[in-house]
Amino acid sequence: MDKRFEPSSYEGRWQRFWAEQGCFEVDPTSGRPAYCIMIPPPNVTGKLHMGHALQSTLQDLLTRWMRMKGCEALWLPGTDHAGIATQLMVERQLAEEGHSREEMGREKFLERMWSWKEQYQNNIQSQLQILGASCDWSRERFTLDEGLSQAVQEAFVRLWKEGLITRGEYMVNWSPVLGTAVSDLEVEMRTVEGKLYHLAYPIEGSEERIVVATTRPETMLGDTAVAMHPGDERYTHLKGKAAVLPLVGRRLPLIEDEAVDREFGTGLVKITPAHDPNDFEMGRRHDLPSVQVIGRRGRMTEEAGTFAGLDRFEARERVVAALDEAGLLVKVERHTHNVGHSQRGDEPIEPLVSTQWFLDVAGMAGRALEAVEEGDIELVPATWEKTWRHWLENIRPWCISRQLWWGHQIPAWYDADGRCYVAASRAEAEAQAGTAELNRDPDVLDTWFSSGLWPFSTLGWPEETDDLKAFYPTDVLVTGFDILFFWVARMAMFGLHFTDEVPFRRVHLTGLVRDAEGVKMSKTKGNVLDPADLVEDYGADALRFTLAILDTPGNDIPMDLERMAGYRAFGNKIWNATRFALSRVGDAQVQEDLSTDGLAPPERWILSRLHRAAEEVNEKLEIFRFDEACNRLYHFFWGELCDWYIELAKPSFFGDAVRPRVGEVLLTVLDRSLRLLHPVMPHLTEELWQRLPGRQAIHPLSIALAPFPEARGNWRSDEVEARMEGLMELVTRVRALRAELNVPPKEKVRLVLDLPEDPAGDRDSAAQGAFLMQQEALLESLLRAESVEAGEPPEGAVTDRIAGVRFGLVIPERELGEDERQRLAQELAKIDGEIANAEKRLSNEGFLAKAPPAVVEGSRQRLRELGARRAQVAATLGVD
Repeated sequence: MDKRFEPSSYEGRWQRFWAEQGCFEVDPTSGRPAYCIMIPPPNVTGKLHMGHALQSTLQDLLTRWMRMKGCEALWLPGTDHAGIATQLMVERQLAEEGHSREEMGREKFLERMWSWKEQYQNNIQSQLQILGASCDWSRERFTLDEGLSQAVQEAFVRLWKEGLITRGEYMVNWSPVLGTAVSDLEVEMRTVEGKLYHLAYPIEGSEERIVVATTRPETMLGDTAVAMHPGDERYTHLKGKAAVLPLVGRRLPLIEDEAVDREFGTGLVKITPAHDPNDFEMGRRHDLPSVQVIGRRGRMTEEAGTFAGLDRFEARERVVAALDEAGLLVKVERHTHNVGHSQRGDEPIEPLVSTQWFLDVAGMAGRALEAVEEGDIELVPATWEKTWRHWLENIRPWCISRQLWWGHQIPAWYDADGRCYVAASRAEAEAQAGTAELNRDPDVLDTWFSSGLWPFSTLGWPEETDDLKAFYPTDVLVTGFDILFFWVARMAMFGLHFTDEVPFRRVHLTGLVRDAEGVKMSKTKGNVLDPADLVEDYGADALRFTLAILDTPGNDIPMDLERMAGYRAFGNKIWNATRFALSRVGDAQVQEDLSTDGLAPPERWILSRLHRAAEEVNEKLEIFRFDEACNRLYHFFWGELCDWYIELAKPSFFGDAVRPRVGEVLLTVLDRSLRLLHPVMPHLTEELWQRLPGRQAIHPLSIALAPFPEARGNWRSDEVEARMEGLMELVTRVRALRAELNVPPKEKVRLVLDLPEDPAGDRDSAAQGAFLMQQEALLESLLRAESVEAGEPPEGAVTDRIAGVRFGLVIPERELGEDERQRLAQELAKIDGEIANAEKRLSNEGFLAKAPPAVVEGSRQRLRELGARRAQVAATLGVD
């Protein structure tokens, strides 16, 4: 076994081995309990980021854990076509080449899109594999593949027949950069420093002018009314009158509507039904005409008159200048307000009236809300339930059409008279229409529509496949909180609507991965970390362990590279411990059913601690406390197994204090410890486990398929644990004293245990003392002691008390060096100060009267200990 720990030497090898052996391919008809996690499909737009690495780590951890627990465990991989994002990237490429999609035509453009998909889907698969993803790659899906496309068509047609999908003219969020409508969830509200413009509108037939306030003066060209609150007494005299639209001359009736905010501006508001959601609704209520003055590319239309063709923001400046010149610009104020921006296009949304397809999801939302309230779906952490309720109770119809070419084209056709026929295929539409002269709707469905079907469309729905029967509903969804409503809620709604079952039973919502200072990662800040680079530098297992141990419920993950280096060192510790064990165990082999009969206390102790570790790790994984499970594994492996048990085993291996079956115990503990660690550090554990003699009896092929260790009640011994903890405290204290007194490592000392004369008076201390004397040979080896004796510590011995047992450490007389004499003199002065403070406290009548008896006794005990220590130091220095 190589002395050098180098993850790159074996991680790729085991990834290929698992794939070649088909370790992760599932059989839905095996009869074993089914367990399924669906990957949140990454977009085919490039490389995986740290958020993907976090979620993939946790999904893989759970899948490997449940596979080892005997389940037919499926982690189903796949990618999302990501309509807007992917088309935007390809169109940018085309623009750099001097071309456009309109120039290419739909068919050629889609060929280019599919080429992009093939390139980047393979990249994503390889990135997941270097992390150790135990997906069943034979079941990989893509949201535009044939099976999922059929599922999308089936779902759309059903919803249309049920009357839940409609097509009509409504106000939508329009992205001029993307050239498409986007949903409310794809609009990011940003606080901006803008301006509030106060404009004067003449009253028809009089010299009076009214003042309206707006943040978007360019839209005034599309005004068709001015509104006031019916209870606003300031404007009673204007009822029934009209204003004249400046720069245009259009007559604007003054209407009354309770939606008007009397406190905003002057209490009079301009109404532009074509460019504001509230105005659109008010326009409908009052049967107002709609004049669109801003087009789909963010430029002014012919309706804008002399401003036609201008960009909307340039038009704003020109309109304001024209109003100022006409003496109709009353004032301009600085104004902070919220403006919706397109998440993908990164520009202010333009509210536009557009003919779109809408899905009424109110009923589905009610069922999804009920599923969480009744516990059919568990959100982890539960703090998200309040947000879930708020969003679902206030849900609006979902605009599901997008003016793109990349995506699921809406299955609707139109005849020459504009009649619409929705069908799963063109042939069905022609049969409905009675003619082949049909034109298909050019729009595609919102990406989240197909993603909403993901948990069951990927398993073969609407067909009753073996996969669907075995793995649906799925067990766990692991995803970021930021797509709780983009995706998780929509899956819940669609799952309940189409299958009458929840799509998953539990949802673990992770935080965001940030940099070490807690700052959100971004390219502009230069703090983005690439998972592939981290794997190259630290190894996949160190990255996985870091992400898992930092995942605490409801919190973001600060990505500290120093901690990752520490967890790489953890892997090195395990490597060296295994290497040492294999060099010393001789003919011993792993034992699956190891009896504790005849074992010495150190062996019984490590088995009892292993029992507890297995119990706690299983418990923590059940409740998604990955941080606590990993902490338990870390402290067991590093502290209890490596730092303690291997040290306790060395005297037996080197012949100083031979005990029975130490090799068997060490190998068995290593076997089960590696299996406990496997789900989070799969490569290292496979590399080391394959080397353990006798591991074939556990599983002939791979640790990934071996049973996950459960608690072993017959290994547990509270008594042995307590006694061994006392022994370890003694060893730790004596080693510390040797260091304090500068006793050279090879210099022998004597340990004298002051056993109680009357064991009945203090049974626990007596039992601990007797136990320590039984471990005489072990203590001599661990402490470099020439003897361990029972008796009264001689004068001059350094004494202390551990686990209720007083002991004395006898150090051979030797001449003190000047440095050591100075150190001891400083310690003596410090002790004298502490003794003075303790005596002062105990002479205070107020303290003695008010303090609890236990506190008073503790102070007296501390004074006694200080006195004993002072005597030791003074004796060593040869002073009083």
